[in-house]
Amino acid sequence: MTYCVAIKVDSGLVMASDSRTNAGIDNIATFRKMSIFSAQDRMIVLLSAGNLATTQSVTTLLQQRLSRDTENLNNVSSLYDATCLVGQTLREIMGRHNLREGMDAGVDYSCSFLLGGQIQGEVHRLFNIYPQGNFIEATDDSPYFQIGEFKYGKPIIDRVVRNDTGLMQAAKCVLVSFDSTIRSNLSVGLPVDILLYHRNQYRPTLQHRFVEGDPYLVQLRELWSQGLKNLFLSIPDPPWGL
Repeated sequence: MTYCVAIKVDSGLVMASDSRTNAGIDNIATFRKMSIFSAQDRMIVLLSAGNLATTQSVTTLLQQRLSRDTENLNNVSSLYDATCLVGQTLREIMGRHNLREGMDAGVDYSCSFLLGGQIQGEVHRLFNIYPQGNFIEATDDSPYFQIGEFKYGKPIIDRVVRNDTGLMQAAKCVLVSFDSTIRSNLSVGLPVDILLYHRNQYRPTLQHRFVEGDPYLVQLRELWSQGLKNLFLSIPDPPWGL
């Protein structure tokens, strides 16, 4: 399992992914789940969750086709077209597997992606690509997406993030979301890759990998935990007179 989250605010995008994969409690490995496709007039970021063989095949094929004359992520005219292309590539890879044979053997080949970025001539955008290759786009009412093991990290984002949330505030919210998820689920773990993108720059504003013992992450974890305890203790007891 994994956890990926992407937030679209007025000023840009925050995208982050963990790097843990596992095939049982005694078979855990680390793989980067963030891929960046950048050119002079565009920047596209892809986060992946699901079957590692499938996600790697999709991202590898997308990379290989950048140098071809056919449609690729370097020449599509919009983020919508880029998302369509990723969905088509996912369906192509899934078509190579014998899905019935895999299901009979207990193998799930499916995966999903978050795609965000900007192509010159349009605003920055964010999409959630489902295992079937279809997708939805983030809106003012739903400015973020999560894939993977998302339930533990959802409440903080729901309470904090709005369209006018600042980029650094959104990034801080994402890190609290990851800390909550890592604390409650062993299938999600460090390192965590995070990328901040400020609109109309067409390159990452900031990229960072948080590893175990990172000073800021340690501070955030301690302050958040203590803050929750203090807030809990400050809430009046129920008026039941017990």
